[in-house]
Amino acid sequence: MLKINEIFKSIQGESTYAGLPCTFVRLAGCNLRCTYCDTNYAYYNGRDLSDEDIITKIEEYGVKHVEFTGGEPLLQEETPQLIKTLLDTGYEVLIETNGSICIGCLDKRLNIIMDYKTPKSGMSERMRPKNFEFLKRTDQIKFVLMDESDYIWAKDVINGNKLTEKFDNVLMSPAYGVLSPKSLVHWVLSDNLQVRVQLQIHKYIWAPDEREGI
Repeated sequence: MLKINEIFKSIQGESTYAGLPCTFVRLAGCNLRCTYCDTNYAYYNGRDLSDEDIITKIEEYGVKHVEFTGGEPLLQEETPQLIKTLLDTGYEVLIETNGSICIGCLDKRLNIIMDYKTPKSGMSERMRPKNFEFLKRTDQIKFVLMDESDYIWAKDVINGNKLTEKFDNVLMSPAYGVLSPKSLVHWVLSDNLQVRVQLQIHKYIWAPDEREGI
C-alpha cells in the first residue's frame, strides 16, 4: 500500500521531457520544507491505495510516461517495487526526488530527476552529495534558484563535482514569481555555464494555484 495524494494526467512542465503527456503519481509526505514549495498540500493529505489500484488508474489514462513525485516519493519504502513493476510492463518511468534520500537502490532503468536544494530553499544542508555517484549520465540534476547567491552556490556545486562533464542534463530553474528568468539567463550566458535553463511551463498554461491536467 502507498499513501497517494493524487493521480492525474497532464503534460510534463519541467525537465527534458517538458511538453510530453504524462501520468503523475503524487505521493503524500515530505521530509523537507522548502521556502518556495508549491505542493505543500501533499505534506499530509492522501489515501492508501494498493499497487493494483494505482496501476489500474495509470492504465485508464493510457499514457506511456509515468512520473512519481511528491512530496518526496522515496519516503515510502514500497515505491521502488511499484516502479519496477511498471518498468517491467513497458512504461517509461520518471521520479522526481529531492536529493536528501539515498537513491542507490533504484532500478537503473528509471529516469531520475534529482532536485538538489539551494541555500535559499532552507534545505541545502540536507542534501547528499554522494547521490551524484548513483546517477546515470542520462539522469537529470535540477537546481531551483531564488537569487544570485543561489546561482553562485549552484555553480560551485556543478563545477566542484564536474556535473556538466558527467551528466548530459544539468538544469537550472528560476523559482516562479521570485527570480526573473531573464536574470538567470544573463548569469548563465555571462559564465558560459553549460546548463539547461528551464521554466515551469505548466504555470504558464494554468494559474499557479490551479491543479493542472485531468
